[in-house]
Amino acid sequence: MSTAPAPRAGTEAALLADGTTVRIRTITADDRKAVLGLYTTGLSDESRRMRFFGVSRTAPRTATDRLCGPPRDGLLTLGAWAGDELVGEADCELLDEPPQTAELALVVADRWHHRGVATLLLEHLIHAARQRGVRFFEADALTGNRSVHKVFADLGLPVRRRYEQGEVRVRVPLDESDEHYREAVDERGRRADVASLAALLRPASVAVVGVSRREGSVGRAVLDRIRNGGFTGPAWAVNPAADTIAGEPAYPSVGALPGVPDLAVLAVPAAAVPAVAEECGRAGVRALLVLTAGLGAEQSGQLLDSCRRHSMRLVGPNSLGIAHTDPAVRLDAEFGGAFPLPGTAGVAVQSGGVGIALLERLAWLGVGVSGFVSLGDKYDVSGNDLLRWWEQDGRTDLALLHLESFGNPRAFARTARRVTRRMPVLTVDAGRSEAGRRGAASHTAAAATPTVVRETLFRQAGITATRGIDELVATAGLLHAQPLPAPRGAIAVVSNAGGIGILAADACAEAGLELPELPAELARLLPPGAGVRNPVDTTAAVLPAELTLFLRALEREEAVDAILVCLVPTALGTAQGRDPLRALLEGPASRPVPLAAVLLDQQVPIRYLACADGGVLPAYSDVAAAARALAHARDRARLLAEPPSPEAEPPGCDRAVARSLVDGYLDAHPEGGWPDPLTTADLLESYGLPLITSVWARDEHTAVVTAAGLGRLGHEGKAVLKAYWPGQVHKSEAGAVRTGLAGESEVRSTYREFTRSFGARLAGAVVQPMAAPGVELLAGVVQDRVFGPLVVLGAGGTATEVLADRTARLAPLTERDLTTMVTDLRTEPLLAGHGGAPPVDLAAVRSVLARLSRLATDFPELVEADLNPVIARPDGAVCVDARIRLEPRPSYDPYLRRLRRPAPVAAPGRHGR
Repeated sequence: MSTAPAPRAGTEAALLADGTTVRIRTITADDRKAVLGLYTTGLSDESRRMRFFGVSRTAPRTATDRLCGPPRDGLLTLGAWAGDELVGEADCELLDEPPQTAELALVVADRWHHRGVATLLLEHLIHAARQRGVRFFEADALTGNRSVHKVFADLGLPVRRRYEQGEVRVRVPLDESDEHYREAVDERGRRADVASLAALLRPASVAVVGVSRREGSVGRAVLDRIRNGGFTGPAWAVNPAADTIAGEPAYPSVGALPGVPDLAVLAVPAAAVPAVAEECGRAGVRALLVLTAGLGAEQSGQLLDSCRRHSMRLVGPNSLGIAHTDPAVRLDAEFGGAFPLPGTAGVAVQSGGVGIALLERLAWLGVGVSGFVSLGDKYDVSGNDLLRWWEQDGRTDLALLHLESFGNPRAFARTARRVTRRMPVLTVDAGRSEAGRRGAASHTAAAATPTVVRETLFRQAGITATRGIDELVATAGLLHAQPLPAPRGAIAVVSNAGGIGILAADACAEAGLELPELPAELARLLPPGAGVRNPVDTTAAVLPAELTLFLRALEREEAVDAILVCLVPTALGTAQGRDPLRALLEGPASRPVPLAAVLLDQQVPIRYLACADGGVLPAYSDVAAAARALAHARDRARLLAEPPSPEAEPPGCDRAVARSLVDGYLDAHPEGGWPDPLTTADLLESYGLPLITSVWARDEHTAVVTAAGLGRLGHEGKAVLKAYWPGQVHKSEAGAVRTGLAGESEVRSTYREFTRSFGARLAGAVVQPMAAPGVELLAGVVQDRVFGPLVVLGAGGTATEVLADRTARLAPLTERDLTTMVTDLRTEPLLAGHGGAPPVDLAAVRSVLARLSRLATDFPELVEADLNPVIARPDGAVCVDARIRLEPRPSYDPYLRRLRRPAPVAAPGRHGR
């Protein structure tokens, strides 16, 4: 891979409604000429009257002076640039009265109306204003200014209007938790994304730049495949050193082509890529496919800058290519294996080698492809873009992904949650062996390995995550050909040999599938000696007709949600007319419950059996592969059976107090760190997290006096003493905790022991009443710089590391997450009441998770929170120890519309890696 460019500071690229790219940034004094030009030449007289409430000739210059003058704390300004042209501006200025309100103004050049410029600017201004604490926008507009009234009406936020003498006073609340607004932003982003991808995924014309006369070169191979594959539009060759290539004209440059191609394929040396990309942009090309690998940082930056300035979408660099089987396009612009079979599976990969292997296996199986995209280094177009495209293309009903990195995982998850309701989305969970974070500062951080975070993303998004290409294809083959089982996932295993049936039953149990007992009367349908307890042993003597009747009977059993038939070749089976496989081949593929076969003499991992009704049944060579595929199908059935769950919104969270505490600590500690116990308690209590009463004692006398009072409140009248010093993390491991202290002498001797053990670093002690016993849990948060906040729940106390019983979800948590996190724990029976013990207050546990989720979502500066233990009891839950870490971090809005910023990678890559 090559080193990706860093984006220009303060600039965001985003898509308009028609797919055009604009760049949004703050307006500065250097933009005076552009702003004045927008107000004068960019607007008609009528537009200026609407903007300035009159025809004053001085108004444009006065407004320009206001935006481009010396910076003012209360003024926020944003401009949208298409290329070098300022096409719109939006600004707001904080008002003294009422507080938390800003006066809004916006304008768009006449020729850019009805393309979504104003709405996009307003979304970005809302984001910036929220960061300043603004809660309301107010604006004045003339009654006849229909364009601006439509912008407000379609924004997705509630709008209040007050009419006065030909003017309208508009008031817009900027509620960050407004789900309707998020959905509106997401839908606008989806439509814009799809519009921008048309030139790439449904091009009418293509140019290949860097085509050599030499057969076998990358550029020549791609051009030949485009022309020979039946592409429906013109395909031009660009080579400044050749007049003809393969008997067809070649052109010296993109500008010399007889038309402007929708898509340009770049197969030129890395040093030439920036110049060629710039030439394509100036010529009006709308999409680039860069096959070249090994771009340096400067070359990458120039490539992406050209794409943003000239509104081109980019696949690559370091891409294997793309292919589209739609008969209206039929584009084969890649240099991998054979052209994919036409079909309905969308395939996107980062690794070219994985792409070749995946397409080969799909071809063996006979699963056709609607489109294939090798994303390469993924500077622009990503898996999120392709999910949005496949969602609406009218052909794709199965999505297969191989992703090595995520640019905006929260946006990806939001798209995937919607798409997985319409079609299965499968991925290869690559990189599971990557070492976790070593030397983690807290138990929560130790739990949040990259593998855990990625698996959590897939689970919450409803994506089927497999552990390799073969498992991906095995699962896709089942989902593509069979109905889903019931969510329970009860499997009946049927075999003609007891040994393979037992192995299949073991594999199903290990995959988490249930094997219910079957009615004994089913034995009458099978030969003498057959067993029907599940796994079913039909014996080798079973006839095809007998097996057919038995399978039909199983399909009617309420206890059976899917059937796995395992057949081995036997001497009886090879006799004419006795092969039990006939029961599958001569039967229907379409059944009330899904059916899969395992054929031990099969030479390929999976293939389809053609059935009498024209459908197909998946047949596997390995029982474990079949079991895992059925388990994935069961999980998808469970996903679809669950209605979408709203975000958890706990009451009583005081964001203003928390903001004051966070800002105060970071002002005093610019590099961040671990706040002292009092600050920690104040911050957690501002979000209603249940902390045990704690008092800070800076000396022995204070500790003794405090313990005397608090001890009376504690379990068995006892107190707890915890030594503290700055930077402290693991108290128990350092020997800094003493529990069960009774009386003045025990407290005094403990404090003196702390003094001897920790010396000058001891800053004092935290005194607490002894908590009553209960089930000890760990609850915490860790902020991942890419994925955002991860909430962790697990077995707590001293058993945290020993049991390693944890579950995690990415915040913000939904109401369903609060329940499933508890039920996922192996120690969940202890919470539900085990061995006659009363169940704990699960609502209190869920409340802790909800409040942690909201705190972490609201404050990205909270990089770690470790509440351990949280003691859950029948009468509630209380946290007896907590530590947090704060760092200065900018707030990131995953819902803000912007094109992805590519993450830097270490070294030049190669195709097929």
